[in-house]
Amino acid sequence: MTIDQLKEAVQYIQKQHKTKPQFGIILGTGLGALVDDVEIAHTISYENIPHFPVSTVESHSGKLIFGQLNGKEVVVMQGRFHYYEGYNMYQVTFPVRVMKLLGIEFLFVSNASGGLNEQYEKSDLVAISDHINLNYENPLTGRNFEELGPRFPDMSQPYNRKLISHAEKIAKAEGITLKKGVYVSVPGPNLETAAEYKYLKIIGADCVGMSTVPEVLVAVHMSLPVFAVSVITDLCYGEIEPVSIETVVAAAMKAQPNMTRLIGKMIETM
Repeated sequence: MTIDQLKEAVQYIQKQHKTKPQFGIILGTGLGALVDDVEIAHTISYENIPHFPVSTVESHSGKLIFGQLNGKEVVVMQGRFHYYEGYNMYQVTFPVRVMKLLGIEFLFVSNASGGLNEQYEKSDLVAISDHINLNYENPLTGRNFEELGPRFPDMSQPYNRKLISHAEKIAKAEGITLKKGVYVSVPGPNLETAAEYKYLKIIGADCVGMSTVPEVLVAVHMSLPVFAVSVITDLCYGEIEPVSIETVVAAAMKAQPNMTRLIGKMIETM
């Protein structure tokens, strides 16, 4: 990744869409329906944006969507990128840097994850309060561009506490059950063994997935406040059942209405 590549992508997008978005939203597996609530002004396919990766995962559409959500200007990534697709971490996080340079002030991230905490059930919403990074690569490795952020960004509060508190108030008012926990990010693409689930729980994780943390590292590096929410799509405790992409998507889709309402109300009232 170079500054010139970022600027080229940003300039291409700005030629297509002139309005500056205030909120960036990344939608995870099975969670693309939030765009149905967006008054869409412009849609750009990833493949048309210079230096943008192209999503290869089923259920990830691969579109950058601009418009209004509850009266606020947003840019939505309908489909994200993962390390296991063969991309490096610079490519995985490239869109976050692009959204920041387009002008977003807040980043909302969603994902599908496995529940390690025995208090979690399928389709629960979990506000991520902290994370554990078990990925092989870090998107901040290599040359640091001071115009993007500091060499050694602080990670004591990667998930904005004010946004979490705001989410909890909205959830209570809307009658949405919102739990809170620590997310562990692993490379994938295979799911974990029973022994690995036990290990992840021992080291302090409440849920596990294959995304989010790289994007959050880059967002925090660029001083971008983050709110992230996991949808629990499978249970990783007790008698562990085999998991398929179909069951993951089904559990995520069941949670979609509440997640969409939560994020929409948060943005509306900020």
